[in-house]
Amino acid sequence: MTRRLFSTPEGIAGTAILALLALAALAAPMLFPRDPLSIAGPSLLPPFHDPAHILGTDRLGRDVLAGLFHGARVSLAVGIAAAAAALFVGAVVGTIAGFAGGFVDEALMRVAEAFQIVPGFLLTLAFVSIAGPSLPVVVAAIALGAWTGPARVARAEVLSIRERDHVAASRVVGMHPLEIALREVMPNALPPVMALSSVIVAGAVLTEAALSFLGLGDPNRVTWGAMIAEGRAVLRSAPYLSIIPGIALVVAVVGVYLFGEGVVEASASRRRYQ
Repeated sequence: MTRRLFSTPEGIAGTAILALLALAALAAPMLFPRDPLSIAGPSLLPPFHDPAHILGTDRLGRDVLAGLFHGARVSLAVGIAAAAAALFVGAVVGTIAGFAGGFVDEALMRVAEAFQIVPGFLLTLAFVSIAGPSLPVVVAAIALGAWTGPARVARAEVLSIRERDHVAASRVVGMHPLEIALREVMPNALPPVMALSSVIVAGAVLTEAALSFLGLGDPNRVTWGAMIAEGRAVLRSAPYLSIIPGIALVVAVVGVYLFGEGVVEASASRRRYQ
């Protein structure tokens, strides 16, 4: 699987981009041990004018490169945590709905439809506005708007799995229905659900940036969205303050999508050779 992933251009490019982002996130505390929100030099210092501040400083004299590295930590943390929460909730709900059937299936799917009626970003925006801006709240809000897709995919897979021989054998030996659903059925329904992870991670990174841009991100953390918003006031005189974090955001999202495409291609190639 790994060999096939690295045999595709998408897989190579996506893995390289994500590896660089992960290295930046891990190295941020070592390369920039100071608080990235603290004043580090003169204000509005242009890029490549001072070796101590390679990418310049913002209106308050905060180092842009330090913010970029620390912002990578927040973006990756939010994307991975929100995707994990959405996939877990969606997989559990979809498995229970598909395996139980009847009234339970109808009730859970109607709940999923109710969440799908409201656009995901508006739901996230409302949740953060009510609960208050903090990193755990942002993760929960993004997961709240993203679990319905995995739930529907998991339900569709479970409907085709629940009548297989190994599930019937588990019923015969007297296993509890919930144990059968979670131990025997759900693991076999996970691969198609996991295929949605790249889309959810990329969407979570963009949503977190949008919330920070609107001032609803965690005020105690540096984020790319907040850096882009900070540059709005001086967009004519110092456009780099918005352009640099904007490029980082685009690269991160493209890297996630390419990695996801590479995984899909590798999985399809593996199935063809089996």
